[in-house]
Amino acid sequence: MSLNASKSRLQSITRDLLNQWHDTRDTWRDSKARDFEVEFLDELNSSVEHAAIVISKLDEIVGRIRKDCE
Repeated sequence: MSLNASKSRLQSITRDLLNQWHDTRDTWRDSKARDFEVEFLDELNSSVEHAAIVISKLDEIVGRIRKDCE
């Protein structure tokens, strides 16, 4: 699996998780739900966005390495 494919899969499953969370939030509306969202899901989303940037940069580097080795 390529790095970009892995990045896309990570972003896709994160989107799916956040969509399911929004469905859950329709029925779970107390302070604990908000705490959970802030403590875990906001941090997860931020981390995945950062990881996607890093994965893209790694993919560029690996591509240059492959090209140089040909």
